[in-house]
Amino acid sequence: MILNLIQKEFILELRRKAVISGISLYLVSIIFICYLTFSLRQSSINEATWSALFWLSILFANVNGIAKSFIGEKQGLLIYYYSIASPQAIILSKIIYNVVLSLALSVMGYVLFSIFIDNPLQDKGLFLLTLLLSSFGFSACLSLISAIASKTNNSNILMAVLSFPVIIALLLMAIKLTKNALDGLAWDDSQDELWNLLAINSIMVALAYLLFPYIWRS
Repeated sequence: MILNLIQKEFILELRRKAVISGISLYLVSIIFICYLTFSLRQSSINEATWSALFWLSILFANVNGIAKSFIGEKQGLLIYYYSIASPQAIILSKIIYNVVLSLALSVMGYVLFSIFIDNPLQDKGLFLLTLLLSSFGFSACLSLISAIASKTNNSNILMAVLSFPVIIALLLMAIKLTKNALDGLAWDDSQDELWNLLAINSIMVALAYLLFPYIWRS
């Protein structure tokens, strides 16, 4: 059932090409504005600034892409899902699909940064692992919060308020790990942040799995 729900998400997304194009254009615009504003081609940029600009761009693209997980669903469609699948299958399929979407946006952002700004990475393995873990964390967090926010009238405001504390923690660790990858530091120097990301991801998935059935019934 989970595979069927994931397939459904991809089919619906391919039909809504304007949504994919809008998110892609949003990401391209942010990175191009960074390029124009800071004139990064003409002046040097340190590793911390590159890392911060990259993850801020990815964060805004993720929020716009994943926030619609449940907020954009119609009430009748949600009732239909409830009759054919378990709440756990629905939330896990949403998280897995959003991981793929978030990872695609992250890779796209990295390619655009390499074209418009610079590619100073020295440890691509650590950077790719950071992309994967961060994408998983963003997806689990935003999917659960989107489900909660969809039950309220001011869903967009609640989405921003609830996601801020967790997203900030994820963002800070992602920036630190990316800085380490840019500096070419040993993996031992990044172990604490990697374990913290894994812990947050595990907690968010467990919370989504346990709490979503109660949110779904409300």
